[in-house]
Amino acid sequence: MARSSSRSDSTPARPAPRLYVLVPSLADPAGIAAQAEALRQAAQEVDIAAVLLRPLDGAAAQAMGPLLDACHAIGAAGLLEGNVALVATLGADGAHFDDASALKSAAPTLRPDGIAGAGALRTKHDAMTAAENGADYVMFGEPDAEGRRPPFEATLERIDWWAQVFEPPCVGYARTLDEVTALVAAGADFVAVDTLVFEAPRDGARALAERLAAIGDAS
Repeated sequence: MARSSSRSDSTPARPAPRLYVLVPSLADPAGIAAQAEALRQAAQEVDIAAVLLRPLDGAAAQAMGPLLDACHAIGAAGLLEGNVALVATLGADGAHFDDASALKSAAPTLRPDGIAGAGALRTKHDAMTAAENGADYVMFGEPDAEGRRPPFEATLERIDWWAQVFEPPCVGYARTLDEVTALVAAGADFVAVDTLVFEAPRDGARALAERLAAIGDAS
């Protein structure tokens, strides 16, 4: 996929956005097993394209096996946050980076089959730099380690801007179903969620599927 190139006016109507699930960080095996089961349940109701796994440390990363197994069982890409060294070891499909220099150095090592994603993009310049550094997608609006996130209006503006100009897919984070709807309208290729799946895997995923399909109903 071409990077940092303008989208053509003749681009066909885009499909309904797919889901990108952010898994909350946990260390205990029982909690991780429950998360894996939640993913499997959610996938029965909604199309999950990718899952971001966040090991708390190197040792905890070894406990990610059940989550990666669930990812592969449901046909989703399992990505590790910021740890390219463990991608091959654990059988992950790629890595996600919040640091520009880490992305730049890691992206070539993930080629040709691995995915390199970029987040924590607080400015338009950050996003364009990420694409230049090899990001396969850019993510806007996700919360930081303390749960803080940019104003949602800013996320919508970034999604709208990116979707109109650039080729790499964009991911927008939603905390509520109404935010999902707004991101779909703004042009997000993927919608990232966390609690909307894990608080009620089947019911939450069913509601998400309805919101993500809204673009198809409107076209």
